[in-house]
Amino acid sequence: MARISLDCTDSLPGIPLSVLSVPMENKYKCQQCLQVLRKPVQAQCGHRFCVHCFKQLTSSGPKPCEACHQEDIFEESISILNSNEAFPDNAAGREIASLPARCLNQGCSWTGSIKEYEAQHEGRCEFERVQCDACKNFILRTEKDRHAERECEARTLNCKYCKATFNFKDIKAHDEICQKFPLQCKDCGKKKIPREKFNDHIKSCVKSKSACPFSEVGCKAVIENGKQNDHEQSSTMEHLRLLLPMVLSVARMRTETTGPGEWQEDSGLGLYRAPEEGVTMGAGAAASSQSLDLEKKVNALENIVCVLNREVERSSVTLEAFSHQHRLDQDKIENLSNKVRQLERTLTMRDLQLAETEQQLRELQFCTYDGIFVWKISDFSRRRQDAVAGRTPAMFSPAFYSSKYGYKMCLRLYLNGDGTGRGTHLSLFFVVMRGKCDALLKWPFSQKVTLMLLDQNNREHIIDAFRPDVSSTSFQRPISEMNIASGCPLFCPLAKLAGKSSYLRDDTIFIKAIVDLTGL
Repeated sequence: MARISLDCTDSLPGIPLSVLSVPMENKYKCQQCLQVLRKPVQAQCGHRFCVHCFKQLTSSGPKPCEACHQEDIFEESISILNSNEAFPDNAAGREIASLPARCLNQGCSWTGSIKEYEAQHEGRCEFERVQCDACKNFILRTEKDRHAERECEARTLNCKYCKATFNFKDIKAHDEICQKFPLQCKDCGKKKIPREKFNDHIKSCVKSKSACPFSEVGCKAVIENGKQNDHEQSSTMEHLRLLLPMVLSVARMRTETTGPGEWQEDSGLGLYRAPEEGVTMGAGAAASSQSLDLEKKVNALENIVCVLNREVERSSVTLEAFSHQHRLDQDKIENLSNKVRQLERTLTMRDLQLAETEQQLRELQFCTYDGIFVWKISDFSRRRQDAVAGRTPAMFSPAFYSSKYGYKMCLRLYLNGDGTGRGTHLSLFFVVMRGKCDALLKWPFSQKVTLMLLDQNNREHIIDAFRPDVSSTSFQRPISEMNIASGCPLFCPLAKLAGKSSYLRDDTIFIKAIVDLTGL
């Protein structure tokens, strides 16, 4: 039996029921998602699941089949969902592929088959509303490209000046900090000056205007840089007039601090300070000197504070620019991560398609149409250990046919025995499967079946044969994918495969089945 690969993670759940144009039969329904089967697989109990649903159910190991519980047909050895015991149900897949379908999207009139829907229309309908990866809004598939290029508020752009990457909604914020953004000098009219060079331009621009240096004493003139000297020369008298009140104020403050009668005149010695007044005069001079020192310190501290404020403002602008750039970088990393995940999903999908193709090729390689089938089982020791450990108690052979349009059959082998042969014998069973042409065949199945374990020295084959019990459900027309197996639980003692057995060579055995075609 084909082993279902659990490595693929991008398979889809069932097709919505409303896609069908006709009422759905229960045999086409997944037992897990209750939708139309997509890439159906059949468990050993006969129930069908989407490959996606089956992988989810068995991702943590084998599980009991809930459908068997609900139908009250649970069997301990069969009703266990195990990826090693399931196989792709290609017959059901072909039946489902031919069912009529229609598109669910409003405004779309497409109709066809399920196969055409999956291959040509699903995921391609121009009326389907898809989610934008960036802004998460839903838009028509046909408008997705235009939306991503022109309308999406979260689309990614590159600055045409500094080449930085950012979202469209941040374009204004980026323009405010972009060092390459072109500015225009309002004074000289020069355009396309990069922001990083604009301050240097303002300082050197001959038409740039600034306040007169004497503005602190009352001059209200604003002069171009190239005419600063001319203004100072032509306005000397006005500047002196503005300075006079300040000079007089300083003189009055000094006079008031010194006090009258502090200096006396002597005809012989000129001015001198009276001894008794020396202390008073010294105190006044010290106070005046201390006041000037404090004023100088205050001015120095004010200048330092102004410089620090400018540095803080510049640092804040730089920090904001770096923070914004960090956000842009994070968005870019996230976009790249999404692309990597998308590529990984595409790769796993290709792997799944390749595995399915290989499975179909294997089935075609071993399929026969003459009622005779030889089953080569390699890696016997490993498979036997798996059977003893309970990991893979049974294995199914590829299907074979009595004729091209005849009965469909397969073999089921227990390498550690089953029932009365458990632990002592190989148990070999014959299984009647549901075929495409069962309606044209005679039922119940009544052909003689011969089962053989081949002696690789061609001397003494182990042979067992039986005629079907026509009253047994094992040989009635199948209503599920396969009937209950019937055969020989004591087919071959395991002791015959020990040592240098002629039945086991190069870790390989051969089993042959012959269906008597007499009367068909």
